[in-house]
Amino acid sequence: MSDNSLQINIGQQIQKLRELKGLSQQDLAAKCNFEKSNMSRLEAGRVNPTLSTLEKVAKALDVSLVELFNF
Repeated sequence: MSDNSLQINIGQQIQKLRELKGLSQQDLAAKCNFEKSNMSRLEAGRVNPTLSTLEKVAKALDVSLVELFNF
């Protein structure tokens, strides 16, 4: 698995979990204290997120960090 495909898979998982929770990108971005554009890039797999970023997203989605890698 290339780095890029890992980023894409994580982004897709974040989007899936966000939609299951009924949150918009703007809502999730606000809960993480991110700009919406940053959340958009994260979900699209265009950025390589840090563990700290992923931890914030997992907390905002009320899931474990491991859940973001469950794809």
